[in-house]
Amino acid sequence: MPTILDRREYRRIETEALETRTAEDGAMIVEGYATTYNQPYTLFREKDMIVREQVDPCAFDGTDMTDVIMQYDHEGRVFARVKNGTLELESDEHGLKIRANLGGTEIGRQLFEEIQGGYTNKMSFGFTVADQKRTRSKDAEGNTVVLRTITKIGKLFDVSAVSLPANDATEISARSIGDGLIAEARKEIQAEEERARKIGEIRKILKGEENHDE
Repeated sequence: MPTILDRREYRRIETEALETRTAEDGAMIVEGYATTYNQPYTLFREKDMIVREQVDPCAFDGTDMTDVIMQYDHEGRVFARVKNGTLELESDEHGLKIRANLGGTEIGRQLFEEIQGGYTNKMSFGFTVADQKRTRSKDAEGNTVVLRTITKIGKLFDVSAVSLPANDATEISARSIGDGLIAEARKEIQAEEERARKIGEIRKILKGEENHDE
């Protein structure tokens, strides 16, 4: 039986670069967005099928964020944490904003310096999906585009500073979701084509009967 960990997904998307500042009390503050709303990004592509995804502005309403941690590439040491007040999360009109104080540990201070120097400048987040909706359309090149909108995030596990375009967890998560959505879309297209074929045959029969009556 699948566990909640089996359903965990990871996303690293293009958001504004992380910003750093040193507060008057010496706190090393990092701010940025783990994700943004209503900004579709390509999740997966296979031949003439493209899976895109976006996060709904209400997706974090009621989400369990009681013990979210900040990591690097979703693994290793914890740099900040909601429970001890070093990590704050806020859903605003733009996206999920994070504010972390990295001055509490030596490795946290090192990460702060890396972000400040521009070596690490993006965010990713680990979560589970409680609800979603899907639409299908064609783009200008004739590709089938499946748009997955995440409307409800069940639990947020972590936000992570990342330097690479994608880590293994992100790629595996995207491929798993993309493969499933593409398979569903292909079945729907085949069913629609079959229905159209049958309707065409019925119309031919009816037209032949009309000609016969004349």
